[in-house]
Amino acid sequence: MGGMSQSPALPQAGQLVPAVDHPELLAPRVAAALAGWPGGHRVAVVEIDPAFADTAAMVAAYDVPLDGGANCVVVAGRRDGLERVAACVVRADTRADVNNLVKRTLDVRKCSFLSMDRAVEETEMEYGGITPLGLPEGWRVLVDRRCLDIEVAIIGSGVRRSKLLLPGSLLGDLPGAEVLTDLALAQ
Repeated sequence: MGGMSQSPALPQAGQLVPAVDHPELLAPRVAAALAGWPGGHRVAVVEIDPAFADTAAMVAAYDVPLDGGANCVVVAGRRDGLERVAACVVRADTRADVNNLVKRTLDVRKCSFLSMDRAVEETEMEYGGITPLGLPEGWRVLVDRRCLDIEVAIIGSGVRRSKLLLPGSLLGDLPGAEVLTDLALAQ
């Protein structure tokens, strides 16, 4: 695991273990994606209290720095009758620039967040645990360049009861990832 045996960021959360060896801590789609991805062996998983899955709650409960987390938000827009969907990965201390850069990147007139129900149904992941690994075929994965500089990025695992930890640089190597400068705005 390259020195990630215990996380200084989540000292109360329990022992880190290789994610590929613990599919029971992951959404099935995430487990399958990790198993088939060359970077999957560098990803750890840690079990957490599901009540603290949302970013603000996790930061407060586990005393992790906000800029160590990476949030994944799902957006969509239409052009010429075709819907274009993307997952945007941004540092937790920023927010995706949905109305400008994301809209232009998807080449749509208007871009908005997918409803919680639809995001959960289509990703087959739990709300609060949606991650850029294991997304539906055809969805774009837009990654803010600043995420690559996170030493150990904390992202969703597809379920609320665990988090994935990986070198931020691996986020740019996710299947289908498009790394963009200024995908996110300061909060």
